[in-house]
Amino acid sequence: MREDTIPTLFLSRVQKYSDRVALRKKEYGIWKDILWKEYGENVKYVSLGLIALGLKKGERVTLIGENRPEWLYADLGIMAAGGITSAIYTTNSPEQCEYIIEHSEARFHIAEDEEQLDKVLRVRTNLPKLEKTIVIDMEGLKHFNDPMVMSFEDLIKLGRDLEEKYPDLFETRLNEAKPEDTALLIYTSGTTGPPKGAMLSHANIVWTTGAINDALPLYDTDEVLSFLPLSHIAERMFSVFLAIRYGYTVNFIENTDTVTQNMVEVSPTVFFAVPRIWEKYSSTITIRMSESTLLKKLVYHLSLKIGGKITDLKLTRGNAPFLWRIIYLVARFSAFRKLKERLGFDRVRLAISAAAPISPDVLQYYHSIGIPLREIYGQTEDCGPTSVHLGDDIKIGTVGQAVPGVQIKIAEDGEILVKGPNVFQGYFKNPEATHETLIDGWLHSGDVGELDEKGYLRITDRKKDLIITAGGKNIAPQNIENQLKFSPYINDAIVIGDGRKYLTALIMIDEDNVVKYAQDNRIPFTTYSDLSKNTEIKRLITTEVEKVNKTMASVETIKKFTIFDRRLDQEGGELTPTMKVKRKYINEMYKEIIESMY
Repeated sequence: MREDTIPTLFLSRVQKYSDRVALRKKEYGIWKDILWKEYGENVKYVSLGLIALGLKKGERVTLIGENRPEWLYADLGIMAAGGITSAIYTTNSPEQCEYIIEHSEARFHIAEDEEQLDKVLRVRTNLPKLEKTIVIDMEGLKHFNDPMVMSFEDLIKLGRDLEEKYPDLFETRLNEAKPEDTALLIYTSGTTGPPKGAMLSHANIVWTTGAINDALPLYDTDEVLSFLPLSHIAERMFSVFLAIRYGYTVNFIENTDTVTQNMVEVSPTVFFAVPRIWEKYSSTITIRMSESTLLKKLVYHLSLKIGGKITDLKLTRGNAPFLWRIIYLVARFSAFRKLKERLGFDRVRLAISAAAPISPDVLQYYHSIGIPLREIYGQTEDCGPTSVHLGDDIKIGTVGQAVPGVQIKIAEDGEILVKGPNVFQGYFKNPEATHETLIDGWLHSGDVGELDEKGYLRITDRKKDLIITAGGKNIAPQNIENQLKFSPYINDAIVIGDGRKYLTALIMIDEDNVVKYAQDNRIPFTTYSDLSKNTEIKRLITTEVEKVNKTMASVETIKKFTIFDRRLDQEGGELTPTMKVKRKYINEMYKEIIESMY
């Protein structure tokens, strides 16, 4: 059987794993299993339902919703019908949804619920090509009547009816897809202008799922937790494409507020998260341990030192001496075993951070407590992975080596260039941007980095984010920001200083830990704004900044900082859906605050 397109690979797995658990979701407090054969049936009927509505090969279908089985049915059903999925972040505004639906020329749109439907209804007069919106969850829409709107259930019924008339149509249409056909249209976050639609082919995705296993072995016995936006290529890879390739089980969170609880319940073997999640877990552990008994604190800190020593020995020698390994096993059992169980990390064998840079200190910390965290570096335009730490060969401070089959080189100006079967087809309806990004087959990443003699890649910063001070010194803000974010009291930091005499920073406090600190020290406050402006909290953050300054060269030290008096979020426009700071937007929005520090 063919396995050279996403739908043919999926059909092959459905046949291979028919009665095994593919997906799991929680309903009314109980985890419900969805078998591969059920998964396959639902994808088939969504596909046939779209064909019945008139979807033609190569047409784009937009999709918006939180992580749930129906999202996957829709995604794969679109591709099986010969269509191209263009997913939209649930946090997008009506105007942002309008841009993607209009730009992609979608005739069909799939929305999760009433909230997401409302966004389209508000801008429908600007979308003359949009013919039908299909709603997955019709709660609150029982008496809603609009010829443009239909339920997901009715779409499935359309598919069943079409199968009765044409029983071979699904496999016929599915097999018409060619590896070089576009499978996905992924719109970038648009931090520097309107989002661009990156076109990824079936061949791009299928090749990547095979190549990644050479670096990160995945098995059909693995379990993952799906909670990051499926609109992002990284989560899509782990929850959809790699799961199809290797047959493991995907568990969906109940909602964004239950991630930590669901993590403990599922206890996944593979856990993928963005740096902000890993930073949050480490700061939570640090604060919890600070509240423990004296004996527990002593055991934890001693075990952490032993873990750090073992990590250093492994990184420098390749392995630790036998005696050290025995001491570490005792430390893991006495201090870290229960800790990992309480967090849901007790079965994790692959821990992965991606979608943004992570501090080497955070990586070192997790290795010390027995969680082998590694980075994957890449971008949408190369299906997610460019480089990764291969096997157990983890070199902290780098993002590993090129994924087998991918080439990496450094341009004269330091930019990282990538070539391989995973590199995208270009930007939809944007030849200028395509020609700027793809030159002679090389993807210009926009990142600056270095390759060592063994091919390990170190990321310096985003090319456009590098700071050149008034004194002409080149500074990579990312390194300083990562050091600041390692503090349990700092959630985010933006270093400022381009064209300036010295560096300053905008800091967002870690609300949970700072609130706890304020309560423990009887510091009065009523709101987040009160907390951020409090003199004692400013003194706390000053201490944390000074700790980082001691590790930096004089020109890299933070001379002044301001604490944000409000939370940064996606709705406010400061963060991307993967929780990366929109630096340019913040520089413009907080211009007066920045100027007050100079």
